[in-house]
Amino acid sequence: MTYLEIKNALSLVESDADKLEMVMDFGKNLEPVPDNAKCSEILGCASFVKICEKDGRFYGFADSVMVRGIVAIILSMVDGKTVEETKKMDLIGEFNSLNLHFGAARLNGVQSMINFFQNL
Repeated sequence: MTYLEIKNALSLVESDADKLEMVMDFGKNLEPVPDNAKCSEILGCASFVKICEKDGRFYGFADSVMVRGIVAIILSMVDGKTVEETKKMDLIGEFNSLNLHFGAARLNGVQSMINFFQNL
């Protein structure tokens, strides 16, 4: 799904529980990390998370269903963008605009993933 599709889908749901269920569903559609991709473990996440790059495209993995969904959302935000475009984006502001209510540990992980992209 594109980021716009994700954002629109989430905007149609009022219940926090239903939104979190949708986030988990987004993670089910993460593309597998291709062989020979350059991967970085994202430190600061409660789960094991890696963001990988191959041929200018980003992929991700997380060992938690919820975090896989978060990875899918963040990857959709940067999909098709250059490194320069990604660095200029307000990724945390955009993520916060989705009105997802996570605990502090998950929010730390979100910030760590966003820091990865801001520091490419």
